[in-house]
Parts: sequence; structure tokens; C-alpha cells
Amino acid sequence: MTDRANEMLCHRRAFLGQGLGMAGLASVLADDGLLAAPQDARTGHARARARQMIFLHMVGAPSQLDLFDNKPILRKHHGSECPAELLEGQRFAFLGGRPKLMGSPFGFRRHGESGLELSELLPGLGSVADEVSLIKTVYTSEFNHGPAQVFAQTGFGQQGRPSLGSWLSYGLGSLSRDLPAYVVLVTGLTPGGGSSLWGNGFLPSVHQGVRFRAKGDPVLYASNPKGVDRATRGRIIDDVVKLNRLRLSRVGDPEIATRIANYELAYRMQTAVPGLMDLSQETRTTLEQYGASPEKPSFANNCLLARRLIERGVRVVQLFDQGWDHHGGIGTNLPKKAAATDRPIAALISDLRQRGLLDETLVVFGAEFGRTPMLQGDRATAGRDHHKDAFSYWLAGGGVRGGRVIGKTDDLGYYPVEDPIEIHDLHATILQLLGLDHEQLTYRYQGREFRLTDVSGRVMQQLL
Repeated sequence: MTDRANEMLCHRRAFLGQGLGMAGLASVLADDGLLAAPQDARTGHARARARQMIFLHMVGAPSQLDLFDNKPILRKHHGSECPAELLEGQRFAFLGGRPKLMGSPFGFRRHGESGLELSELLPGLGSVADEVSLIKTVYTSEFNHGPAQVFAQTGFGQQGRPSLGSWLSYGLGSLSRDLPAYVVLVTGLTPGGGSSLWGNGFLPSVHQGVRFRAKGDPVLYASNPKGVDRATRGRIIDDVVKLNRLRLSRVGDPEIATRIANYELAYRMQTAVPGLMDLSQETRTTLEQYGASPEKPSFANNCLLARRLIERGVRVVQLFDQGWDHHGGIGTNLPKKAAATDRPIAALISDLRQRGLLDETLVVFGAEFGRTPMLQGDRATAGRDHHKDAFSYWLAGGGVRGGRVIGKTDDLGYYPVEDPIEIHDLHATILQLLGLDHEQLTYRYQGREFRLTDVSGRVMQQLL
């Protein structure tokens, strides 16, 4: 943009801003390309199969070998030394020496008309198996949690790039006037990758994920301070926005435009959010279906909240669930985590289907990496180390063909032998399902065009 054009743009904003409220100014800024204003839903590059997404990230990495990828031969050779050729050139987080192989202690069975094979720990997912497409051959370049989580969410192993949800907000805009385009819910501690997992990176900060809390104000400072009523707070915000408009007219900084839109959105959220987070409005049948409780925060509650957020037009809902880092206690701790998540996930898929929302809502389940086919620890405390070369994701709804399996790993579940899928392929496919071409969705920063899939990525056509 030339200096003259920028000067004319600033004068336009200043002139229009004198007679416009916050919503009107946000619309002007959107027209100028500086801001994805509320209600600024866009159509993308191609026909969208989904309008919204729920991403379920299991922090710590579930064992695909005990949940999704049945390996009878690995079970047969349980306790044998790992073949030396599988260890050459490999780096592990904790394993050393010549570890022994570890077969799954859990049985598998087939479900639905598709005959999708799943662990006995996942009866709930089995009940909706025909909605699910399972990918067994995802791989990544990172083998430690923080960098791998960042890679899974941003397509790059270091902090600073925009998250998947931020790219979707940037590319498609918002569907809701009263709620953010991108909402994050966390069960347990914040993941090792930190808030960069839902950060906007170098995109305008209006596209960052907004974390909703389970206790107190869902969003910090949503409630009015003591002694300040809504009308008074509205006048304060109006005055602050006037000052921001003056500054914007002088310097044209898009982050000031973002600040204006955020003030406006926060004011509207004061009435939208409290009712949204009140699960006591749900029927007893629905609460029991999810295993949710209005009195106690849980992953089940967050699954139900995800459905409520989707109903109200939130574009991207991201759930992070801590506690899947099973270096030990596979036989005891994994069943507990599976029991706490399997029922609400199945309920979420069924509930979306019953309400006519599943066909337009893409549900993604995955983690930063998988677990090794080798034993960590001894037989009494058996666990699995980090494994980056082959692990599982599944997708449902939103234009995905259910009841399918993509990819095949070797007899030990160590490497892909058919259809390896890198993280960038997964991201390219998710963008395609929501109507975005991963090669066209770019943002110019520091003199080059950036994209979520960096310089690779291919769409998994067999999934569509």
C-alpha cells in the first residue's frame, strides 16, 4: 500500500468513525481488510463440506496400540527384544539399551456395519463407529511433548506461528455476533506448548483462541466490577473506543482495530456467555448421556459445552484434555482415561447427529504423537515411551466418509507401510473440508508468504 493510499484510508476511517458506533466501525475496518468483523463469515476457496470444527486434543498422547491399532503379532512377541534395526538412528525420550516388545493387554473387536476395529476400552466410540474415519499412519518430526503439541496445532515445531483455529478464523471469519470465532476449553493443567497452541502468531490478534474457564467468569473480567452497572460500563467502553478511533485514524495500526472489535465483543459477551456456560439448562437425559455435571468441571462438561458453542455459531472449538502421558501404568491408568473420555465423545457425536449439526461440524480427535511398541519400565509398571513415526487420528462428520480406515502400519505398529500421513497432510485436509485451499490460505509476514502447511501438505481425497 502506498503512503498516499494509506493516508486516504486513515482519513476514511476517521470520517466514518465520527458517525458510527463500534459495530459500524468494525464493518468499515473489515472492508479495508484490517479486521474480520463479527458476522463476517466468508465462503473460502472451494465448496465447504463443514462450517465448524471441534478439535479434541488428548494431551500427553494416547497409546494407539492399545486403542486403535490392533497388532496380534506384537502381542505374540510380547517380552522379546526389539529388533535392532528398529532402533538404529532413533531418538527416544526415555528408552535406552535394547528394550523389549510390549503387546497390548486389551482386546479388540469390530463395530457397526463398517466393522471398524477398536479396543475394548472404547465401547462408546464403537457405538458411533460408522461415523468415524480412522487414520493409523500419522507421523510427525517432533518427539517431545511441547514442540510436538506446537507442531500438531501450528504446523511448525517452534512457537510463533498461527494455530489451526486462528487460520480458520482468518480464512473464514466469524459466524456469531456475540461470541468469539475460536474458543478453547482445557481439562487439567495448561499443556506444555502453552497458549501458543491457540495463539494467533503473526495474524491479527482478533484471530487468537479465547480460553473459557470452568470456574468463575468464563472469560476474565466479563462481569462488571463492584459498583459498576452495565450502562456505566457501556459508557466507559464508548469513551475508550473513541480514543482508540482517534489513534487509529492517525497511525492505521490494525492491532488498534482489533482492540476496538474486542471491546465491542466483550461487551456483548457479558450477556451471551453466562447462559451459555450454565449446564443446568440441559435436561437430565442429556447430562446423563454425556456423564456431565453442572457442579463439577470435567472433560464431559467440556464436550457438552462444545455442542452448545457450535449451536451458537462458534467457528472453532478446541478441547485439550490432560493426563495421557502413560510412561507407566498402561494397564490401570489408560482404562481410567478412556472411561472418562469415551462416553462423552460418543455422546457428542450422537448429539450433533440428532440435532442435525454433524454434517456441518467436523470433529477431530488426536494428539501430538503416539506411543512405542516397546515396553518402558517393568511388567508391573508397564508403560510406553513417545513415538513419532506412526500414530492414530480419527475424524467424523463435516464431509468425512465414516467407517473407513486409512493407512496401515507394520506388524509391530512401528512404521507406516501404506499411506503415511504427515501433520501437514492432516491440516490440508481439514482446511479443504472447511472450504479452504491450504496453498491459497497465506499471510505475508517478514517479506514472505506463510501458510499453515508450510511447503508441503496434500489433501487426503480418500477421506472425503
